[in-house]
Amino acid sequence: MPQQTEWEAKAAGLLKAELKRKGVTYAGLVERLSAIGIEEKEVNVANKLSRGKFSAAFMLACLSVIGVGSLHLD
Repeated sequence: MPQQTEWEAKAAGLLKAELKRKGVTYAGLVERLSAIGIEEKEVNVANKLSRGKFSAAFMLACLSVIGVGSLHLD
């Protein structure tokens, strides 16, 4: 299995940190994504975040549904 790139790890870490900061579980994220028409399974979300392999559009949708209005990338 290929190792995560630095950027994949950063993207996954950032999204996981925001989920934790907002107190949203993967199950809660799946429910919120469903409410805006994005159908995902909890296991698929967990796999995407553990691999760091997801689109920018998926990340933006996730951040939006959990109420993140701004990010600090440092």
